[in-house]
Amino acid sequence: MIQFTETVLRDANQSLIATRMPFSVMEPILGSLDKAGYYSLECWGGATFDACLRYLDEDPWERLRKIRKACPNSKLQMLLRGQNLLGYHHYPDDVVRMFVRKSVENGIDIIRIFDALNDIRNIKTAVDETLKCGAHASGTICYTLSPIHNLEMFVNLAKEIEALGVQSICVKDMAGIMGPKEGYDLVKALKENVKVPIVVHTHATTGLGYMTLFKCVEAGADVIDTAISSFSGGTSQPATETMAYALRKFGYDNNLDIRECVRINDYFKAYKKKCFGDGTMSPVVMGTQSDALIYQIPGGMLSNLVAQLTAQNKLDRLDEVLEETPRVRKDLGYPPLVTPMSQMIGVQAATNVLSGERYKVVSKEIENYIRGEYGKAPGEVNPELQKKILGDGKPYECRYADLLEPGFEKAKAEIGDKARSDEDVLSYIAFPAQAEAFFDKRAVKEKNTFNYRIQRVD
Repeated sequence: MIQFTETVLRDANQSLIATRMPFSVMEPILGSLDKAGYYSLECWGGATFDACLRYLDEDPWERLRKIRKACPNSKLQMLLRGQNLLGYHHYPDDVVRMFVRKSVENGIDIIRIFDALNDIRNIKTAVDETLKCGAHASGTICYTLSPIHNLEMFVNLAKEIEALGVQSICVKDMAGIMGPKEGYDLVKALKENVKVPIVVHTHATTGLGYMTLFKCVEAGADVIDTAISSFSGGTSQPATETMAYALRKFGYDNNLDIRECVRINDYFKAYKKKCFGDGTMSPVVMGTQSDALIYQIPGGMLSNLVAQLTAQNKLDRLDEVLEETPRVRKDLGYPPLVTPMSQMIGVQAATNVLSGERYKVVSKEIENYIRGEYGKAPGEVNPELQKKILGDGKPYECRYADLLEPGFEKAKAEIGDKARSDEDVLSYIAFPAQAEAFFDKRAVKEKNTFNYRIQRVD
């Protein structure tokens, strides 16, 4: 039996349209998603939190509660960046624990927890709190290719993750660069060395995704991530229906109700057409990008780069930015290109290209990375770049979160009455400016609604 996690509500949406799908689009089809027989629905975390507040004028917590209510029979899944939570820097442990607790209370069943650098120290707290809350902790290996990453390293990493008490391990291939041979060998080695189920997440970016998932299933993978076909392919995941059909022909049963899958696909076809029409979905992200085998650009990172360069009327320089990306990555010690590292490296690569001089301007996030605030760099950081940032200093050797003071109560006092719940405080901690602006707009809307009702009564 092979099981499927459906990504259309989160990663497919994030990869193809930069997470711009509002809840109003999801709502009519949630009933079918709930009945389709998925192992889980990935619907929250990642960039959804930021996008809700920044672009969609939605409360991300309310979105989660609405999805939970509409999908009572499904396991809801989120993606959590370990000590980064859903933001772009590390948070103190009290904030991480509160965020995990409230995520579970509001409807999350499975938390997929990763660290962008595969630094196990940065997922321990989130895993521990997930287990304490009675939810499923899925520890994650961020897959990447480099001179320092190999099969032995990934197997040892999996053993360390399993020792934390996780109930599954996910191989997260953000850029679709894991080929069928590499996928087969890795899953086979994991099945031989750890006891928990193995989940495989990849993208169709390079055209390898379908073959890779198939070979991973042959090697013993228990769950695979796919996207309903109208939101599959390109920088998204391989298609749910296609993978289910092919695997059935080879004798791998699944619980999917194909009639519900047809309804789901037909529904999202219309929305996809609208996204193409209004420019929300770019043709660039729908093609096969074999160059990603060189650049290792994840789907969400590519769509964000396209959006950023388009906004600056510089899309014609995309190829230069893609070429610069692996050079920046090498300078930083080969971190995997996953959020927040993918965004940080992408922005720095674009800055290097558009400024006309490498590292003429270094982002604050890259400076913090070199200081060790994101964890231990997988490899050696370019000594010249490190000296430019640190002088004769050295990066932190301890877990950076150990240096942070508790932050939840301080933030609660800071935001004051604008926050009406612990969830609001967590939104403010993650994205202060966006959350405060959302709270202000919420108050204005409610005041206007109240005045309208008073007028109607009069």
